[in-house]
Amino acid sequence: MATNILSIGQSALAAAQVGLSTTGNNIANAATPGYNRQVVVQGAAQPQNYGFGFMGQGTEVTTVKRIYSEFLGGQVRTAQSTKSGLESYAAEIRQIDNLLGDPLSGLSPALQGFFSGMQEMASNPSSIPARQAALSAGESLTARFQSLAGRLRDIEQGINSQITSSVNVINAYATQIGALNEAIGRAQGGSGQPANDLLDQRDQLIMDLNKEIKATTVKQGDGSVNVFIGNGQPLVVGAKTFGLTTAVLPSDPSRIEVAYQTSSGPVIVGEGSLTGGKLGGLVAFRSQTLEPAQTALDTLASGLASSFNAQHRLGQDLNGALGGDFFTYSSALGAAGFAVALSDPREIAAAAPIRTAAASANTGTGAVSAGTVNAPPPPNANLQQPVTITFTSATTFDVTGTGTGNPTGLTYTPGATITYNGWSIALSGAPAAGDTFTVATNATGIGDSRNAQLLVGLQTANTMNGGTTSYQGAYSQLVSEIGNKTRELDVTSSAAGKLFTEAKLTLESESGVNLDEEGTNLLRYQQAYQAAGKVMQIASQMFDVLLSLGN
Repeated sequence: MATNILSIGQSALAAAQVGLSTTGNNIANAATPGYNRQVVVQGAAQPQNYGFGFMGQGTEVTTVKRIYSEFLGGQVRTAQSTKSGLESYAAEIRQIDNLLGDPLSGLSPALQGFFSGMQEMASNPSSIPARQAALSAGESLTARFQSLAGRLRDIEQGINSQITSSVNVINAYATQIGALNEAIGRAQGGSGQPANDLLDQRDQLIMDLNKEIKATTVKQGDGSVNVFIGNGQPLVVGAKTFGLTTAVLPSDPSRIEVAYQTSSGPVIVGEGSLTGGKLGGLVAFRSQTLEPAQTALDTLASGLASSFNAQHRLGQDLNGALGGDFFTYSSALGAAGFAVALSDPREIAAAAPIRTAAASANTGTGAVSAGTVNAPPPPNANLQQPVTITFTSATTFDVTGTGTGNPTGLTYTPGATITYNGWSIALSGAPAAGDTFTVATNATGIGDSRNAQLLVGLQTANTMNGGTTSYQGAYSQLVSEIGNKTRELDVTSSAAGKLFTEAKLTLESESGVNLDEEGTNLLRYQQAYQAAGKVMQIASQMFDVLLSLGN
């Protein structure tokens, strides 16, 4: 019986030692990321029948169990993925919001400065300094376009670099998870007991993986987990990993895409499959904000160059030549190639290339408008050819010098538009028979600013977005869209952060180490250890008594 009591005491002592070790391990790892508290699972040893009844044979430790909720862990991983993706997106879009919306470095002040310079030139078109100021304002505007385009391109290159870095991190995590799958399989297969610390390490790696990209897991019977990303693409299956890589699109060498590495070469992964995590946020930012912003800036530069050049070509410069392009623009470069085409301020076509006049000998009250050059822009070989309108009666007139014949006997309608040689005029009043009106080259147009005024008018004209808004309006729409998206992301990112914190706290309340609780357990196991030792001491004394009786 003494021997039996001794073995019972020994089992209690061993169980208390395991409890003390487990509690100490919990306390030691209270601050270890990903560590889940462990508890001792013990039960009564198989009792023995002594005839008068069954007597207990002490206790036995069946396992050391980690406290972990797969459900809560999955919630934390999902929240982590969402939080990281939104934070990544928000961090990048703030750069564009600050860039485009800045009251000093944005495009708005440059647009205003350019048209202010054109207005000053229109007020004094013969002044070379005024023309030079207008040209300089144009150069400042194109420099601002180029600067913004360059900054957006730098952000794009930064995104490429971050995508490459994220892919490398994902591959490293996948390799480690695969190795842990193999180690867990060996450990649990040999002992039949859970490899708690290895399981914790793997769960933490999967959590870290979700910081980079949203990943889902499927637990296998051998203790391993298969990891999938996107729409079910495998990343880890057992100990095998399917690494990601990056590839350059042949159609756009500046764009880095995520791809699977296969034996036949990289296979591009669709952006729709890359959701959540830092990588998902970067890809979403590039496709939903960065590229649309680049396109909008390019469209604005293209629209400004096209419409301004079209009007400028309808004018006449200080040398008497028809206007050429004021801006240059390359569709291959977008806003980065937007520049001023002129180098000589005298080449700014501020004047109109035609001038109208009524003969001083006219006896009627007829009047002729200043005339306008019609779009599309010249060249029109007969634009500046002199044309004379002669009234044969108060209601009829002849036209000579049109270059396409000399129409006669035309009916006069006051205010009606008369168009020849690429220009249009309007006659009004009551001309008398013999009255003449001429349209000819603007040979003395040094002080003429009619085309300059039309150029200035483009500032408020609805020339963008299908004729629905102005240059400034189109830019303001872009700034507003970016600003609204930035504020939206700030709100959703903050909310996602709170959801992640709450999910993590819920998991930690279930699986985390509570030092107060562990302190209580420490005392409990210490007392159990001491009591077990006392049992063994008494058993030893009983055994000594038996020995003494035998003597």
